[in-house]
Amino acid sequence: MGIQYDAKHQVFHLCNDRISYLLAVLRNGQLGQLYFGSRLPAAGEMPKGHDYTYLFEGVKRATSSYVYEGDFTFSLEHVRQEYPAYGTTDYRMPAFEIRQEDGSRITDFVYASHEIMDGKPKLQGLPATYAERADEAQTLAITLRDEKIDAELVLSYTIFRDFDAIARHACFQNNGSAGLDITRAMSLSIDLPDADYEMLQLSGWWARERHLVTRPLAPGIQSVGSLRGHSGHVHNPLLILKRPHTDESQGEAIGFSLVYSGNFLAQAEVDTMDVTRVSMGIHPHAFDWCLARGEHFQTPEAVMVYAAGGLNAMSQTFHALYRTRLARGTWRDKVRPILINNWEATYFDFDEDKLLKIARTAHDVGVELFVLDDGWFGARCSDTSGLGDWQPNTDRLPNGIKGLSEKIHALGMKFGLWVELEMANKDSDLYRAHPDWILHVDGRRESHGRNQYVLDFSRKEVVDCIHDSIAKVLRASSVDYIKWDMNRSITECGSKGFPAKRQGEIFHRYILGVYDLYERLRTEFPHILFESCASGGGRFDPGMLYYAPQAWTSDDTDAVERLSIQYGTSYAYPIVSMGSHVSAVPNHQVFRETSLKMRGDVAYFGTFGYELDLGTLSAEELAEVRGQIAFMKEHRELIQHGTFYRLKSPFAGNVTAWMVVSADKKKALVGCYKVLNSTCSPFQRLRLQGLDARADYAVKIDGRTDFGDYTGAELMRAGLVTSDFSAGEAPREAGKHCTDYWSRLYVLKAKG
Repeated sequence: MGIQYDAKHQVFHLCNDRISYLLAVLRNGQLGQLYFGSRLPAAGEMPKGHDYTYLFEGVKRATSSYVYEGDFTFSLEHVRQEYPAYGTTDYRMPAFEIRQEDGSRITDFVYASHEIMDGKPKLQGLPATYAERADEAQTLAITLRDEKIDAELVLSYTIFRDFDAIARHACFQNNGSAGLDITRAMSLSIDLPDADYEMLQLSGWWARERHLVTRPLAPGIQSVGSLRGHSGHVHNPLLILKRPHTDESQGEAIGFSLVYSGNFLAQAEVDTMDVTRVSMGIHPHAFDWCLARGEHFQTPEAVMVYAAGGLNAMSQTFHALYRTRLARGTWRDKVRPILINNWEATYFDFDEDKLLKIARTAHDVGVELFVLDDGWFGARCSDTSGLGDWQPNTDRLPNGIKGLSEKIHALGMKFGLWVELEMANKDSDLYRAHPDWILHVDGRRESHGRNQYVLDFSRKEVVDCIHDSIAKVLRASSVDYIKWDMNRSITECGSKGFPAKRQGEIFHRYILGVYDLYERLRTEFPHILFESCASGGGRFDPGMLYYAPQAWTSDDTDAVERLSIQYGTSYAYPIVSMGSHVSAVPNHQVFRETSLKMRGDVAYFGTFGYELDLGTLSAEELAEVRGQIAFMKEHRELIQHGTFYRLKSPFAGNVTAWMVVSADKKKALVGCYKVLNSTCSPFQRLRLQGLDARADYAVKIDGRTDFGDYTGAELMRAGLVTSDFSAGEAPREAGKHCTDYWSRLYVLKAKG
């Protein structure tokens, strides 16, 4: 691993054992992009006198505009750039834009200096990946200056030793006497030399989040983003480019991921020379940041991952990086407790006795964590009142959260609590005392969502108040887990705490306030496991993982729907980050009835828990739950910390399959799911991945029934035979036949 600088040609080379990233100072002092891909020889490995300047390509066209008067050899119109500006011969979308006091948006940031340092500096107030030791990463910080406006732009790049990833961000500094307005500030921009890619995105809506969408790149701009004030259910801050022939196990793929939880834009622009410009960062719409003398603006971090071995390889890099060098704290490396949440069991209709009854039954079958959901505070008997009043409701809980948490602990279980700290009902003591504390614009309608309004977290006094009230509850109680919900998007985004010229900062300042509250609570209560939630998966993004190492994947708990949701989520996010529960049937979102077995077999591949009233189950069903919990406890280290492979996509057919393999390749667990039965199905084989080709594996179905002994080479090359009896003739001894909503787990253990 290292960052090398060729001073003669002003070329920077970032590389580890597997990837290289090259950029150079161009003739005009701006930065050009040379290469991102599999590792190229570093200095000392190349023939004498060889350099990489040949990778710079300029284009001479009669219709181009040129930088230097009388010189027809240098135009930025088709040059591959590193962090481009608009208006000086480049007509493509820029990485940034600064409005100056004279109304001009023309800038000229040119190379001034650079610094190469071991490790990775922390981003103040923003989530970001990190290095625990200086030898894990190197960081390049390039300073560019615009003399006319007396401003600096610092572009930072970190390359990791153990991950095929580069983390990037930009920082603007105003050293002049005049004010500057930043109206666009991407976290990354990269120009790729061709457009022979397909673009993958994760899109959907509430209860069908992160479905995979694939389309070929075409001339022009294709983009996804959010203007909802959070990353959103509609699109995820992830963009993947893959070659048309690339699949899960082979071919080139590049993933771009934004470590941010607010409005975002991710786009690919293909120009007339088939150069592909990828940009990612805060969405420029409604963004306008005033930069006074001496002030700076820091963009969020973006992460780029290159994989030569297919989409699984790309995802595995994201998984390992985000699980071990984005998530932090006490719970980062721990397996997650099996929980039960009372929401779908009781909704708002509960008291202490009912909760304790659910908890006792859960404890008897092996559940480790009881979570009390909405309705424990203020006058909260429905979603119309009480939100924002973070004091225990002693009518329902006569001993408060303190008393209930102590009783849950006395059972031998951990205790968790639901909160929605960013919101308030108008029917609340908080709103009556501070009606100006919600985001709104005077004289305009105040739209609601779920009968609630968004608190103005751009204002420190609002964040302080919420912090003080919830911290008081946590200090007085024994709380081990917090589910942090956020159930509506932002509308009428205005703040009474800032002047008119700074209203374009409020969306971003709001997210900074959320991060600040998270950080303060994490610091004071480091033992608490935080799970983020936003009406389910509406803020499932890397920024949240920095504060909460797991997220509620979706409010849709139907096992069939979760196949697509969890499969799509896995393109960037580790399995241990996915909140996944077994819920009641008929399912409360789609009203489908699936077997308890299938619900468990899907939910295993996540944090695992229950979202139902166990007291309504039969003795046979409770015995099955007991077995599921025992199975998860036996295998959760493998599931949550192993290497995950996607095998068959729910977006491509009736069968879904995935697997997880231990680091030493001695254990593996394969999940195989068939949505609808079929008549006389063709023979099927499932080619596994990630095993030791030379090892012998004993394979069992559901960890109990012997399936046979096979070599790793057989299982990966010939495949696991998964042909099953379907509708039609079947021998009597076949036992339980394949049905609709059918699932099977294969447990593999290396012999010897």
